[in-house]
Amino acid sequence: MKVQNSTYTVESVTCGHPDKVCDQISDAILDACLAQDPKSRVAVETFGSHGHLVLGGEVTTKAKVNYKKIAADVYKSIGYTKKLDIQVFIVQQSSDIAQGVDTGGAGDQGIMYGFATNETPEFLPLGVVLVHKLAKGLEKLRTSGAIKWLQPDGKTQVTFHNGKIHTVLVSTQHDKKVTHAEIKKTLTEKLINPILGVHAKGIEILVNPTGIFVQGGFEADAGLTGRKIIVDTYGGLVPHGGGAFSGKDLTKVDRSGAYMCRYVAKNLVANGYANEAIVSVAYAIGHIDPLMVYAVNEKGKDLSEIVKKHFDFRPRKIIETLDLLKPIYQQTAAYGHFGKLGLPWEKIIKMK
Repeated sequence: MKVQNSTYTVESVTCGHPDKVCDQISDAILDACLAQDPKSRVAVETFGSHGHLVLGGEVTTKAKVNYKKIAADVYKSIGYTKKLDIQVFIVQQSSDIAQGVDTGGAGDQGIMYGFATNETPEFLPLGVVLVHKLAKGLEKLRTSGAIKWLQPDGKTQVTFHNGKIHTVLVSTQHDKKVTHAEIKKTLTEKLINPILGVHAKGIEILVNPTGIFVQGGFEADAGLTGRKIIVDTYGGLVPHGGGAFSGKDLTKVDRSGAYMCRYVAKNLVANGYANEAIVSVAYAIGHIDPLMVYAVNEKGKDLSEIVKKHFDFRPRKIIETLDLLKPIYQQTAAYGHFGKLGLPWEKIIKMK
């Protein structure tokens, strides 16, 4: 598909958004387990709502992990101060699942997708890059003290029409004392114009359209792990298989398979096989070999045989190829899983 020169809207959220708080807690627990036991099996869901936080799921590990403390520390590090009642309901992984995974099979069934484009140095659509920069910029302006009335919760959104930005939307939690006019003026000057640069000329700017956003986080809304899968990936510009990432170890192919698809798509573009590439893979739970591996470029050319020649999509091989047993996942739980330097699925190789 062609993303450039089209009409589309993409969004991002700050690390203080309720869903993203839950993602970060789930991935912090995963990292804590992997740091002590790289063979940990983890599937942790976090649910937060109005003073309460529930941790649930399945973990099989030799690691000694204080789930409550990890959750409280992440919550505090984001910038929230109100106390949470934290409850833990985590048990050992089902032996029915383990018997298939232990032999190298997929930890679940499903379809995963990966995408890359040469539109930006990040190999992502320009809108996706900019909307994450706006959300991350809100966090930086808050944590640096540059804008003292900012609070942790927030969202950003960018609409493109015929390849140019038409509208930018920023919704941010703030102190009671600040006026809507000051919020819009300050964010336009300190966030929107610096990040969008030449793209900011002549665009419509919307800031806190309801006029006020004082109550945020779990005080205003519930949060849940895995509820921002489109923000995590490609903004809805390409298909998503449905599986969420955060809180899952890398035997779960809805995470590792999606990372592998991104790795392959990026390398197809970097090696000149495509200007844009979509890669997809499908698995059956417990099966070692994928049911499908498919790749196509922006012209509709089938690149599947090229992919199969150079890349191995068996679950254990994905983990080996991308070195996925390290505790690196909390950093992925806000501002997207792709386009960030240093992550193994972002590495470019030469395809001979």
